[in-house]
Amino acid sequence: MSDEPTAGGPEPNRGLADLVAANPAWYHTLDLGQGVVTPGWFDLRPVLDRMPWPDVSGKRCLDVGPYDGALAFELERRGAAEVIAADIADTASWDWPLRLRVRGPEVRNRLAGVDPGAGFKIAKQALSSKVERVEVSIYELSPESVGEFDVISCGSLLLHLQNPVAGLEAIHSVCRPDGHFLSAETISPGLSLLRPKAPVAQFESGEQCRWWTPNRAGHKALLRSAGFTIEREAKPYAIPFGPGHHVAAVGDGRPRRTRLATRLLGGGPGLTHAAVLARPEALGA
Repeated sequence: MSDEPTAGGPEPNRGLADLVAANPAWYHTLDLGQGVVTPGWFDLRPVLDRMPWPDVSGKRCLDVGPYDGALAFELERRGAAEVIAADIADTASWDWPLRLRVRGPEVRNRLAGVDPGAGFKIAKQALSSKVERVEVSIYELSPESVGEFDVISCGSLLLHLQNPVAGLEAIHSVCRPDGHFLSAETISPGLSLLRPKAPVAQFESGEQCRWWTPNRAGHKALLRSAGFTIEREAKPYAIPFGPGHHVAAVGDGRPRRTRLATRLLGGGPGLTHAAVLARPEALGA
């Protein structure tokens, strides 16, 4: 990233800027203060307030799949008493397709980097955050492994799971009966416009570790299948591409119809998302 200060902005902290520049893969565009902004692939800052957040003040909160921690730090900023960020230890544990698993870690590391927690560590220190990162897969979440929570968030993760229902069921297991779950996930803008009521999904065969992209109705159907009741939802929105994304250099190469559907449904360029606030059902009652 550039060390040049923005017009009228503070002189960047050179030590922090060097740490940010040394991390090869930033997923989130984060303002770390001290004149330093990370060159993330995606910039959630313009859309955070469009999500249907519950009141998190004084609550015990969990963010699942935080990567660099944008949602986890947002929970803390909104007044959470405790925030746990649950993520896997390394990229070898991602749901890679078989052909990439057998080709070994060198191939996977070229696609995803070596340490997905490096950015989080830098950001936590820069923000003087108390968010605790624990290394556990979404599939391994349980009251025994992490406890139970008042509020849980999970963003842009389900499309990377071979079994999103199993992941959501694990989240259900650690959500307190009176708790909330904020699910903010990538959806297919085309399928959402063409099939607005039927729950359907596009299967992407694990390419770039992407498996299932549902339409808006499909996203809500996934939540219901895992034992959640929808409380309220936000209007679909597009998460802008950040400066680290390849589109910053070569442009958005997706089909024109996809880009048009994204603008129609999400209100701008980027990746279309749906955010839903849900409550756990009382199962077996």
